Amino acid sequence: MTAISTAVNKLVVVGLGLIGSSLALCARQRGLAVEVIGVSRRSSTLDMALQAGVIDRAANSIAELAGELGRGDLLVIGVPTLTVPEVLQECKTHLDSAVTLTDVASAKGSVAAALVDCYGILPEQFIPGHPIAGSEKSGVSAANADLFVDHRVILTPHENSAAEHLQRVESLWQGGGAIVSTMSVADHDEILAATSHLPHFLAFSLVDTLADLRADREIFRYAAGGFRDFTRIAASDPVMWRDIALANRTAVLQVLDRLTADFARLRSAIDNNDGAYLLDLFTRAQSARQHFSQLLEQGLDSDTMSAKPLTFRLSPGGTAVGSIRVPGDKSISHRSIMLGALAEGMTEVTGFLEGEDSIATLRAFRAMGVQIEGPQQGRVVVHGVGLNGLRAPTTPLDVGNAGTGMRLLAGVLAGQQFDSVLVGDESLSGRPMGRVANPLAEMGAAIETNQGGRPPLRITGGQKLKPLNYTMPMASAQVKSCLLLAGLYCDGETSVVEPAPTRDHTERMLRGFGYQVVSENLGDGASRVSLRGGGKLRGGRIDVPADISSAAFFMVAAAITPGSDITLQHIGINPTRIGVINILRAMGANVELANQAEVGGEPVADIRVRYAPLHGIAIDESQVPLAIDEFPVLFVAAACAEGETVLTGAHELRVKESDRIQAMADGLQILGISATPTEDGIRITGGQLGGGRVTSQHDHRIAMAFAIASLRASHEIVIDDCNNVATSFPTFAELAQQVGIKLIVE
Repeated sequence: MTAISTAVNKLVVVGLGLIGSSLALCARQRGLAVEVIGVSRRSSTLDMALQAGVIDRAANSIAELAGELGRGDLLVIGVPTLTVPEVLQECKTHLDSAVTLTDVASAKGSVAAALVDCYGILPEQFIPGHPIAGSEKSGVSAANADLFVDHRVILTPHENSAAEHLQRVESLWQGGGAIVSTMSVADHDEILAATSHLPHFLAFSLVDTLADLRADREIFRYAAGGFRDFTRIAASDPVMWRDIALANRTAVLQVLDRLTADFARLRSAIDNNDGAYLLDLFTRAQSARQHFSQLLEQGLDSDTMSAKPLTFRLSPGGTAVGSIRVPGDKSISHRSIMLGALAEGMTEVTGFLEGEDSIATLRAFRAMGVQIEGPQQGRVVVHGVGLNGLRAPTTPLDVGNAGTGMRLLAGVLAGQQFDSVLVGDESLSGRPMGRVANPLAEMGAAIETNQGGRPPLRITGGQKLKPLNYTMPMASAQVKSCLLLAGLYCDGETSVVEPAPTRDHTERMLRGFGYQVVSENLGDGASRVSLRGGGKLRGGRIDVPADISSAAFFMVAAAITPGSDITLQHIGINPTRIGVINILRAMGANVELANQAEVGGEPVADIRVRYAPLHGIAIDESQVPLAIDEFPVLFVAAACAEGETVLTGAHELRVKESDRIQAMADGLQILGISATPTEDGIRITGGQLGGGRVTSQHDHRIAMAFAIASLRASHEIVIDDCNNVATSFPTFAELAQQVGIKLIVE
């Protein structure tokens, strides 16, 4: 293995169990320290470590090293958790304050308390840490230099932590191949109690129970693979896990109490033949486990639950040829779950988009007591609970990156009798929610946001909503849909006036569920949508067409690439979504529609696109709301067109998953294209795309747009931070490769 820069001068490891000896061996093999010193009271352990090449030098106590350790040296406490206070006292007595100190204990609250007991304060030299890695094996003989590779190490620095010491500890673990993150002591102990400590205690307890149930030889003889997999961790070090149980007592007891209550409900359901409860429980658990598995497949470490950054590497050239079907429409998928849950009776959904955003909405409704089967190959069955049948969630509803999910859910939750909190990922947490929170407040909702109208949204239930006649200052399908959903819970008529047409999926689907919605044309592009509260939704069947926003990437791919000919099957061509078709045709693209039909109230068609030279245009502002999500890839089309393309009236693009105007302008400039952002749009002059490295800005559509640009690039394009592509188009890379785009995922 190639050595990397030395992280520390002398590395002292106190306690040569699995973690301590593995870290020592790793440091020696990777050149992370000038010298590695092992400390143990057992001479036999030290002898074994020396013979195995785990350490360079041995000592029986920290006192032996007094006076020789100073700035640049690092001491790691790797003893059992309950022994940490004793080691801390030795450190205080014998070591200089310049020595960096850290630990590997599985519970951080007890370490923090021991530090205060010993030092009187949390000393700046001490950086608490916990590597989330291990094995049922223990001791020097189990030392593994690669134990920490791609595994999480959690550090819990405190307010007194010095940057120098924090950096030294981080460098050591990163040098060992670990992924370092930080969190508070309280968060660490709560999370690890649930995800690490409890499973071990359950495994120990289950094996012990079964061993006493009857002759263990007989019962274990017939144990299946599932039992063996689950109980493997019961072979772990009993002393270590005793210490962890006691050191993290409070957090462990909290999660045990919750599990005990859940077990009681499970027992009652079995005792009372409550099949509905059992199916609901098992379905939720299956879905959660499948979601976990999907995350692993997308590059998450099983112990870390932290996404490895994904990079798209694209060679220039390629083609766009073939016939493909892109995933289901995300907007319709969101709404199918929401309205299916609020309906009475069962709703069967086919073509459901199994992307992270739609799955987040599905999980949110499961958390509110809705029984949902699937998704399985795009099929979902929702057992509706009616408008007033949702239950209070026990935790905040996390919708990930789904802005549609958060804004529409806000309307539903505003009408409930229970309190709720809506949270999202880093990207969503920076997006404006005042545009729904403010009109909801006018309806009587009690809703709070963070500063600047940002998530989380904290909604107090039990409010009597009053109908609202609202004129939107800017066209937004999400705002319109949010208010219509809240209007379901009002006595009287709620109406929304939009200045320009926006997606009407909510209105169409409400009608499909048997709810009366009135749409009026007000002239000059404006319209009013109204409904009266107090009605009922009736479950039924929903066929989700393929997403035109996803199809747009391949439409542009064919439009810009000589020799391309691609057919996109069963695409939703809702009149409020066809801006991408209109704009491409205005630029000279060869776009044909075939097999037009209507499915579940939504028009669909096969879209065929063949290469034709494109020319720049001034994009009609009437097309902006009809193509709001497709502009990143349309900017790529503009970069490949002859002449200048000008977009105005698109301020909405600055508050999407990223500032899409700025993000695309920056990336196009890197690739050698003249792209000048304006307050509400952009000016792009077509030219020869070069190559370079761009970032997605945590935005899936930015990442995919630049992938399409590679078809006309002269050199390689590398796109960083592509994990979010899975939020809306989990099969993008595979389909891109299938049609001839030279894409590699790293």
